[in-house]
Amino acid sequence: MTTNEINALFEKFNTLTALIVGDVMIDAYYWGKVERISPEAPVPIVQVQQRENRLGGAANVALNVKMLGAKAIIASVVGDGTKGDVFRSTLKENGFTTEGIIDSPERMTTVKTRVISQGHHLLRIDEENTNPLSSTDERHLLDCIRTILERQKIDVIIFEDYNKGVLTEKVIAQVLTWANERSIPTAVDPKKENFFAYNGASLFKPNLKELREGVKMEFDKNDFKALQSAILKLEASLKNDVTMVTLSELGVATKTADGFHHEKAHPREILDVSGAGDTVISVAALAMAAGAEPTTYTALANIAGGLVCEKVGVVPIDKELLRAEALTKMIDEQIVL
Repeated sequence: MTTNEINALFEKFNTLTALIVGDVMIDAYYWGKVERISPEAPVPIVQVQQRENRLGGAANVALNVKMLGAKAIIASVVGDGTKGDVFRSTLKENGFTTEGIIDSPERMTTVKTRVISQGHHLLRIDEENTNPLSSTDERHLLDCIRTILERQKIDVIIFEDYNKGVLTEKVIAQVLTWANERSIPTAVDPKKENFFAYNGASLFKPNLKELREGVKMEFDKNDFKALQSAILKLEASLKNDVTMVTLSELGVATKTADGFHHEKAHPREILDVSGAGDTVISVAALAMAAGAEPTTYTALANIAGGLVCEKVGVVPIDKELLRAEALTKMIDEQIVL
């Protein structure tokens, strides 16, 4: 790509609106210091110096989309208690509306609490309900999504699945149907449950572990021939347009109409991989909606995923930092498998 093409792509982001459907959560943090071991058990005592609530899961995808300059609307279900109130207030603090958020007396709001001391991740505590939505909650969520689609011009729909129960087969099928009726491209960040429910999606982005489990194939991460076979097996069932598999330190592999491509990971000082997948799907989905070719949005997403791994905790992408790196790294780096 040329400098002008990259800059034009980044400017196009500012005109787009993404609907993010999936599991939202609160990423809570206790930041502190450790100076001694507990006399009660051989564990560190953390003196808490700061507490923080961040948007997690599908809400972190929305935050990445917003940081890239696009408008993001979130559709999900949270509990109707105190934690749900905290999630809603955190949404508003970050500049989002709550038009797509359904309160349910049958569910709890997912909270992932991380304890971090001097840059080291010591502990994570999860509070969650992973049961599928009830028929009542399904109906309320779908009604809400239909209203959003009728009132807003949506340029891309992102499914963010964390296996917390919001993306049921019925929700997935209905939203995909509405997207196809409106010619809206769809991007999927899947998990093991309902892995094959996203029939006909525009972009399907599993990581290597999810792909191997989904197609029931075991192979070494360096075996690219087996990787190609696994992707072909996936697409034979899923009938999706593009498959993008994140390979951690090996980068990203993509299957398009033109064949297989591999983007190597760029050298990084990795501090925390939390939230990297959210960033990858956000960047890829927006670039796809902006009209970029699959190899282009794969390369851009690969850079973005690496950048957020240089930060501690779940953090969104910095648009100008991503643009600067894209201008230096997105020329002549594709490798055809």
